[in-house]
Amino acid sequence: MMNRKSFFLTGAILAILATGCTVLEDNSMPKPVEDSAPKKIDFDITVTRDGKTLSSGPGTKTKAEVNTSDKLATMDPDKPFGLIGIDSETNTLLLDNQQVFNNGSSYSGWFGGDLWKAQSNVTLSAYYPYVTKVSYEKDNTGYSIPFSTDETEAGPLVSKTMQRAVDQLNMIPLEFQHITNDIGYKVCDVTPTDVLQGLIHLRKMTVYNVASAGTFVNDLNAPRGFWHHVGYYRDVVVFEGDAKVGVGSANEKFVGTETLVDEMSASSRYYSIPDEIKLGKQYVEVIYDVEGFTLNGFPYPPLKNQVAKYALYGLLPGNVFANGKQYTFHIGLDLSSVYQEITFTASVSDWETKIYEDNEDF
Repeated sequence: MMNRKSFFLTGAILAILATGCTVLEDNSMPKPVEDSAPKKIDFDITVTRDGKTLSSGPGTKTKAEVNTSDKLATMDPDKPFGLIGIDSETNTLLLDNQQVFNNGSSYSGWFGGDLWKAQSNVTLSAYYPYVTKVSYEKDNTGYSIPFSTDETEAGPLVSKTMQRAVDQLNMIPLEFQHITNDIGYKVCDVTPTDVLQGLIHLRKMTVYNVASAGTFVNDLNAPRGFWHHVGYYRDVVVFEGDAKVGVGSANEKFVGTETLVDEMSASSRYYSIPDEIKLGKQYVEVIYDVEGFTLNGFPYPPLKNQVAKYALYGLLPGNVFANGKQYTFHIGLDLSSVYQEITFTASVSDWETKIYEDNEDF
């Protein structure tokens, strides 16, 4: 399984393909194809995160699913991925954002035109989900993919770049990697005073200023690309309901959409573009209720809509979200921030002695 990044927020504790029909000359170099008959390429799909294989090999290429127990992005067989291909020597664009669909048994596509006329190896790269507005730069050695969570919550996924000779374009394994962030939360009650423990009910959790749109530039000559932000940030409501919060880390649970859950697969998670965390910008707001209780013979009434805010700044190395990582933040709710005990020390001083010798009243 993949590596998970977990952080405790403290404060009050926040704590793919075409079967090769290739005509070769005697010297095994590909012969320019004069006819326009398309040739088929079949694709075998692997999806990884942090270098860990989540789905691959025979029998899985028809689904190309990510491990659903971790609730990551999946490749919907009803949606295509986009394929880019250039001549490895001349950087001539051979496949211009070609759509590749699942044909019912595997991902495959029929390709014609310049692809089969390449005089050198073909450099291939793919991404999912498919978008129409792909642009090219650096003499076609890089391409840019726009992304917005208004269009898709999943991914995007980008494959590792590979080179293939034209006569080997029959079965192409594509290894897709996650390039956004998968973020979720766990919560527990960390109130140190026994009588105040177990009184908290989580009502709402909102994350503010989540980076949610940008352009990913995939460099065909580099192992990983990079993000350009477009300045679109949104607020994400992670939870809204009524859930009693367990006491201590042993009873910590994942935050679901309407309740607290034991498994990550049932939790409420969202995708974010890798982002720089700035002081005072990204934060989590927790709204909770407190049950009534009696302390030292005095009844305390229930409280509604208490608010706690936790900054993300200072929790991650370099204050940045890294590409393709999964983060789980741990929030510890502490009633000490609501009920603060005040200790009094008492003393009685001596009488003040004063004699009124001329007073007529005594």
